[in-house]
This record gives sequence, structure tokens and C-alpha cells, in this order.
Amino acid sequence: MTTLPVTLLPFLHSLPPLPIAWPPWARLDWKPLELRIDVQPSPATLVAELDALHRRLGTPCDPLHDCATLPGPAPGLVLRHREADGEHYVYVQDTRNGCLAGYTVFNRLIEVGRRADPYLRSPHSKYAPAYQRQGLCSAVYEWALGRGICLLSGARQSPGAHALWHALARRHPLGYVDVSTKPPRYLGRVVAPRVRDALHTRLLLLGVGWGVERLIEAAGMGRVEK
Repeated sequence: MTTLPVTLLPFLHSLPPLPIAWPPWARLDWKPLELRIDVQPSPATLVAELDALHRRLGTPCDPLHDCATLPGPAPGLVLRHREADGEHYVYVQDTRNGCLAGYTVFNRLIEVGRRADPYLRSPHSKYAPAYQRQGLCSAVYEWALGRGICLLSGARQSPGAHALWHALARRHPLGYVDVSTKPPRYLGRVVAPRVRDALHTRLLLLGVGWGVERLIEAAGMGRVEK
């Protein structure tokens, strides 16, 4: 190993510190709120996934082939529904064009704990570009809410999904839930911006037949006193 001459050490110590170019993610002005933006798949990847699912819907002996058929939100569209391990899968099938418009999965959440699990599901949707902004996702959410399923948002939302939740809030009670503890805690209908933007704060939409107090009792949820 090469060592520096002793005569150079005072000179090196007298030099000013070199400026450090921090990467963008390490800057002090970075905001955690950016983590809440959902990452969307590329259109080509999404269309390929929907094509594969549509083939499965038409393949005998495939689990998707036996999905129940429900009325769709528009002529030529039907809903195909199946339930597996407590999770609901709703596919929107375009029978006129012979393709799958998209689907929504109502997932269970490990964050909420065993007692709250039967009552809360988190929806995650994927729809082909040609079928977006046509109210299909809203119709599927309404189907779930009409069945009495209470919906909890994921950690991240696209701007469109965020707008959809607030549009549904005109017909279904909306509030905020803290999932940093088990069971989760109900935060109320209005929260401070710093609480709303926290990663562990989620939106809650109540399904038909549910009120806040009834859900809190059934799910064993805590409540933040104001």
C-alpha cells in the first residue's frame, strides 16, 4: 500500500472540503408524498396481460372460465366475477369486440389485522387505454360497495384513482384510516394535510349498510379523539 510523505499531510489538511453532489433522492427538500403516486404499466404490457386473461376466460377447465356473469355498465359489456381466498376479481369483458376491457381486484390487506379483515378490501385496477375514463372502474367499485364491501385505498394512487374515490364519496361516506397499527384507527372525515399525506393514511369508503360506528365496532378499530 502506498503512503503519502509526511511533508504533504499539513498541505492536504489545509485544503477546503470538496463539495458533494448529492443525488436527487437524498436532497433535504425531497417530499415523501411523491411515493404515493402509483406506477402504471406501459400500454403494451397492459394490453398483453389483458389478452392473456381474456384467453383464459374462454378456455374450458381454466379457473377463470367458470366466473359468474353479471350485467355490465353498458351494452356489450359484461362483468365476470370470481372469489378466491376472500378476494374478489371482477373482469369487464367487451363481448362485441371480443376482448377484455380491464379488471379490478379487491385484495385483502395484511395491514388491518385478523378482526378487520372480513370487512375491508383494497381495490387495484387495470384497464386498457381505450376503455379508460369511461366510468368502468367506477361501475365496478359501485358493484362492490353495493354488496356491502368497505373499501380501503392502497398506499399509492394515480391521480385518476384519487379523483375517482372523491367522486364516489358523493354517494358513499368517505373518511381516513391510519393503518400503522393493528387494528387500524379511524381518523375522521377531515384530517390535517400532514396526516392526509402520510404513507400509512388511507381513504375509506363505506359499503351500503355500513355506518362509521358500526364498522369501528365490528372491525375492532381504534379511533383518534379530536
